[in-house]
Amino acid sequence: MTSPRFTVERFAWQDQPLGEVALPAGVLRATLGLGSGLTRRPGDPPGRLWALGDRGPNLSIKQAREDYGVEGLDHLREVAGAKILPMPQIGPSLSELQITGDRIERLRTLRLRVASGAPVTGLPLPGGAEVSMEPLFDVEGRPLAADVNGADSEAVAALADGSFWVAEEYGPSLMKVSEQGVVETRWTPQGLAWPGAVDLLPAIAGRRRLNRGFEGLAVSADETRLYAGFQSAFEGDEAGAVRIWTLDAASGALLAEHSYPLDPPDSFLRDLEAGPVGPADLKIGELLCVGEGRLLVLERISHTSKVYVVDLRGAGGNLRKELVFTSDDAPEVAPDLEGMILLSDREILLVNDNDFGIEGVETRFFKVTLERPLQSPAGGPI
Repeated sequence: MTSPRFTVERFAWQDQPLGEVALPAGVLRATLGLGSGLTRRPGDPPGRLWALGDRGPNLSIKQAREDYGVEGLDHLREVAGAKILPMPQIGPSLSELQITGDRIERLRTLRLRVASGAPVTGLPLPGGAEVSMEPLFDVEGRPLAADVNGADSEAVAALADGSFWVAEEYGPSLMKVSEQGVVETRWTPQGLAWPGAVDLLPAIAGRRRLNRGFEGLAVSADETRLYAGFQSAFEGDEAGAVRIWTLDAASGALLAEHSYPLDPPDSFLRDLEAGPVGPADLKIGELLCVGEGRLLVLERISHTSKVYVVDLRGAGGNLRKELVFTSDDAPEVAPDLEGMILLSDREILLVNDNDFGIEGVETRFFKVTLERPLQSPAGGPI
C-alpha cells in the first residue's frame, strides 16, 4: 500500500543531558526524554507545543549484562518482563517546546508531581490479584519498591485552560495534570483504588499486557470526550486489533468501545527486513483528534510507522481506516515514532522515542507535508 504524496523535513534539535551512571563496561549517559507524546494547547502561539517523557531510562536484563557488563543478574534472566532502572530518580515530565524556522528549542521542563510536592516516579504501581505489574530492579539486581505515585507516561492531551490529560500504562491510568505539572485527579481501573486515585475505569483495563497499557490519548474539540487507545491487544484477545475507548471527560464513564484493526505484520516492510515479525509486535503509538469523531492513529512495529485516519461515528465496533502516511515510503524518517501533532491541515509533526539516549539514539523531529489537506467527511479541510 502506498501513502499519498508528501515531503519530509527534519527539524534541528539538541538533546539535553540529564546525567550519567558508571557501570562495569562503560558509562551510561541519559538525555531528556520527550518522544512519548506530543500535544498543542488551543490558543498557544504558533509553533508552540508540549512533549512528554516516560518513566525514565530502562534496560533489559540482556542489555545490562552484555552492553554494560552488569553482573549479578543471573537470577533475573527468567523473570518475565524484568527491567533494570539505572537512574530511578528520573521520572515523567512535560517539556514546553518552540518551533522557530527549521529548529525546535526547549523553553522549560515540568517534572510531574502530586499535591504533596512529591515527584511522580517511574517506579511500578502496587500490583495484586487483579493486575500484574512490571518487575523492576536496580543495577544490583535488587527489586525496586512499588510506588503509589509511579507512572509510565505514554500520551498527553493539552486543554484550553492550561491543564493536561496524561495517560500511563502501568495501571493503566489517566491523570489530570495542572498547568504547573501537579496531578489533580487519577483514574484507575475498578478494584485498583490506590491512595490518591479513583477507581472508575472499566476493570477490564487490567487485562492489558505488561508494558502495553494506554499508549494513545486525544481529546475532542469541545473537551467533553477523551479517546484512549491501548498499545496492543489485551491478554486473551486476538492480536490483530486494539481497543480504543471513548470516555466522558467529566465522569470517566465509558461511552463507546471501538476495535481498531492492525495491519498484517509483514506489511511493515522495514521491520520485516530487520528480522521476523508477528502479530504480538503490532501496536498503536499515538492518537490525535482531527475533527468531530475523527482520529489520526499512529500504528507501528518499530522501524515502520503508519498514520491512518479513522471515523468513529456510526462505525459500530469495527473501524475502517484510510492511509495518510507510511515511513516505508520515507527511509529518512527514524524508527520508534511515538509522538504526533498537526501543525496545519497538511503538516504532521512526528517524533521518535529515543529511550533517554542510553543507546546513543538522538531525538528526531520530522515534519511531513502532505500534497493535499486532510479532508473532513464533508470534503473540506479539517
